[in-house]
Amino acid sequence: MRVVLIWFALLAMSSTAIAGPKCTDEPTGKWLSEAEMKQKISAMGFKFEIFKKTTGNCYEIYGKNDAGRRIEIYFHPISGKIVKKSSL
Repeated sequence: MRVVLIWFALLAMSSTAIAGPKCTDEPTGKWLSEAEMKQKISAMGFKFEIFKKTTGNCYEIYGKNDAGRRIEIYFHPISGKIVKKSSL
């Protein structure tokens, strides 16, 4: 029983660790539209293969930067600013 409880505690901590950032609690009516955000991202020089809304209320892309490196970036949906960026 104790092992099971420890296992569930570790599982809960690991899922929190891999979760993306929390961007906003503002209603989606205040957000940039997906089309506006995609245009803004392209203007920054990023090419994306996947664009999605996250559970943390961010826009997220998987794609490439201007040097061709694979990237994952989270954007604030109202300001369009980068919240978190990592190379893959």
